[in-house]
Amino acid sequence: MPQSAATISGIQRMVLYETRARYFLVGSNQAQTKHRVLKIDRTEPKDLVIIDDKHVYNQQEVRELLGRLDLGNRTKIGQKGSSGLSRAVSAFGIVGFVRFLEGYYIVLITKRREMADIGGHSIYKIEDTTMIYIPNDSVRVAHPDEARYVRIFQNVDLSSNFYFSYSYDLSHSLQYNLTLLQRPYELWSSAASSGEEEVHTQSKQDSFDIFEDEGLPTQVVYGLQTEPYYKYVWNGKLLERVKDIVHHDWLMYIIHGFCGQSKLLIYGRPVHITLIARRSSKFAGTRFLKRGANCEGDVANEVETEQIVHDASVMSFTAGSYSSYVQVRGSVPLYWSQDISTMMPKPPIRLDQADPYAHVAALHFDQMLQRFGSPIIILNLVKKREKRKHEKILSEELYPAVINLNQFLPPDHCIDYIAWDMARYTKSKLCNVLDRLSMIAENVVKRTGFFINRSDFYCHTLRPDDRWGDLGGHIASSGRVQTGVLRTNCVDCLDRTNTAQFMVGKCALAYQLYALGMIDKPKLQFDTDCVRLFEELYEDHGDTLSLQYGGSQLVHRVKTYRKIAPWTQHSKDIMQTLSRYYSNAFSDADRQDAINLFLQVYQPSETKPHLWELPTDFYLHQRSTMALPQDRRSYTLWWSEGILSYLPVAYDEGTFSIYNICIFHNIKRVNRFDEGIDIYTEFFKPYELTCFDDTFCIAMTNSAREFMPKTVGVDPSPFTVRKPEETGKSVLGNKSNKEETLLQRKTAASAPPPPSEEAISSTSEDDSEDDRDDDGSVSQRSTPIKLLTDSGESSRTQEQQTVKEPYGLNLAEFPSEEDWNVFVRPSFERIVCFFSPPFPLREPVSCFPDDSVFSVCPPQVDRNSHDVFESHVMLGQGQVRALCREDVLMYREYIKNRYM
Repeated sequence: MPQSAATISGIQRMVLYETRARYFLVGSNQAQTKHRVLKIDRTEPKDLVIIDDKHVYNQQEVRELLGRLDLGNRTKIGQKGSSGLSRAVSAFGIVGFVRFLEGYYIVLITKRREMADIGGHSIYKIEDTTMIYIPNDSVRVAHPDEARYVRIFQNVDLSSNFYFSYSYDLSHSLQYNLTLLQRPYELWSSAASSGEEEVHTQSKQDSFDIFEDEGLPTQVVYGLQTEPYYKYVWNGKLLERVKDIVHHDWLMYIIHGFCGQSKLLIYGRPVHITLIARRSSKFAGTRFLKRGANCEGDVANEVETEQIVHDASVMSFTAGSYSSYVQVRGSVPLYWSQDISTMMPKPPIRLDQADPYAHVAALHFDQMLQRFGSPIIILNLVKKREKRKHEKILSEELYPAVINLNQFLPPDHCIDYIAWDMARYTKSKLCNVLDRLSMIAENVVKRTGFFINRSDFYCHTLRPDDRWGDLGGHIASSGRVQTGVLRTNCVDCLDRTNTAQFMVGKCALAYQLYALGMIDKPKLQFDTDCVRLFEELYEDHGDTLSLQYGGSQLVHRVKTYRKIAPWTQHSKDIMQTLSRYYSNAFSDADRQDAINLFLQVYQPSETKPHLWELPTDFYLHQRSTMALPQDRRSYTLWWSEGILSYLPVAYDEGTFSIYNICIFHNIKRVNRFDEGIDIYTEFFKPYELTCFDDTFCIAMTNSAREFMPKTVGVDPSPFTVRKPEETGKSVLGNKSNKEETLLQRKTAASAPPPPSEEAISSTSEDDSEDDRDDDGSVSQRSTPIKLLTDSGESSRTQEQQTVKEPYGLNLAEFPSEEDWNVFVRPSFERIVCFFSPPFPLREPVSCFPDDSVFSVCPPQVDRNSHDVFESHVMLGQGQVRALCREDVLMYREYIKNRYM
């Protein structure tokens, strides 16, 4: 039995009711068995007055409460024509409360869509929101600029890549969340006893147990609700006003970035691959308006990307197998910017401030050491050789800063710096970009390791791999922990960075699948279903992040660097470049104002200039420059106190002490069957009538459905190398018209042997030309079949071939002599005995002693199965067997949770 579990939010559905004096927000859990009520005053013109009575209502009590409110708010007693309580909107969560120049607004989520599932914890994407003005019209004080602020605020499209979860902390990594749940029992018992007052001062009604005289102990689990990591929370400021007023179930934190999940089927065994990107809310903005770092060490376009691999056949966090790997991208941590007033495609880079002691870089890497541990590995992809200095300026400043910081760190925990001119290697025909990235990725993953919540398989000891023994990270009793992180950057941290992160993620994915026992060696090859699925996830991930920061999708993709991109891709790249240039020149300023207003970096006031009147937002993001620092940080001991004592483990994960858990997390003792931690009921919803085809696990991207060839005789393994035209997507996409369709039959016998990894990785432009030739003509390894024919003979030929397509044999042909003798033998052997049969007698092939369907041995049934069947028969006859101890315990917990 687990000692701790993640707490599920008790408010997942909301209904907003309206009267002239108040808003009543009624929230309920998923099963709608527990309700809470939030009262919002509408008579205050500029203040937010919220009352949360902290009482939990059942369904009957809520109906009675709403009935009394409806009756009490009618204009005349006994009037039936008009209602005093009207239903305003239904919602799934609160984004926050915001005020500009008039009163407060409430932002509610009105539509959601499930995007991923991690151990039964659903992750949702915001599809639609509504913004409701709280004060009544009778007390509203109008301001002429209010409408303009509302339009700017709504320029942040909340229906575009904002995610939330009711039971899983998206702001932290899977390693952090599972490591916290695996703390010792003594830690939880001490933390719960010294926690909040409501945890250890329960009412008599809550502690009453009708079965306590029977000596059946209550099974206690510690429910944990973690405090989010506010750097990746985008509505933290919007909830700050009510955070200490309302119950924590009302608070729902959202992240911005990307979330995608696909299913990898390995001979029917489901493995879910999830990609989560968290965009930092610190120093956030658009491409040319946010460069470098601010004075607090936060960098522009900082995104933490986490890939999670888990065996979906077991859902529980405690019993299942889960693995994750984290890497980071972000702008070069220096004071630098680009002047966009010249309207140039590549504005010149300028250093805004001299930093000889690398103060801002020290602040940034201090944050990384605290969150990820050591080693911190920098992969700098900017150009080294240029006719006119442009990107090289950043490398010349970053490298001395790293050298300066490393001289004060212990040698075992120094920052690693890898500089590689990726653009120059791409132009060279003698060098392969992805081969070089594969070598870098192998070195990086071996140093940082990855997270997995289970110990090594015994097969790893029987068939050891040399690379597995050299793997780094921290080895714990319950598995492995990633220590350190790879930080990748180019100038924009978009195209080159995404390709480099894909290669590192591909290398880490091989180790993760090997650790889960799915493959026999930690190595994956290109052009397999697994890598194609992973590449598609990373391309969606790169396109989404590029749209958020740069205003267009990726210009250079993985296929571009493999030099197998089709010729039509060049025109698309030109269009994406033009789209990015237009967005940067004309719409980025409005988007930046919207981000500043949404994140409350700028808060409107009548005593200061309006947002659109500010010549620059520099001082909004550089708050420390406006005041003299009280205590200056040391230039030599530039890290925070206590970090070195935990390295290489991250400081945030090494300080799971009783004090820190009580301060930063909400802990309560609950029953094992309490619906507040029952993830099984939360995921499967046994109280609802649902359709299996509508479940998310059926609708998600499937490697067998989307990528595996739809032909007979093909190896179904997702780790088999295939030709580019053999995927399920390309076969389905080659249908040009309805009159004539060519279906290519590919079999294992006619397919060439799989090429080696070196041959695949060294694919050049010649391969892409061959692919284009194959598109125009029928492949020599395939047989064209015309579906529409005129002659009967060709029609019969077509019918035979289509029959052979799904079954692997032609049913119209006469069977062979041996098959025919096996088919007709049983009946003629006994009936005709006075003449010799037209076929030779054969030995019985059945496993039974007598080859007859009338005399067989009955199957053996064990005693437990016999008892179960006998109990079902007795129950049908009205006889109920005596309950055992487990049945009484289960019934007691059901009565206690349902009716008490």
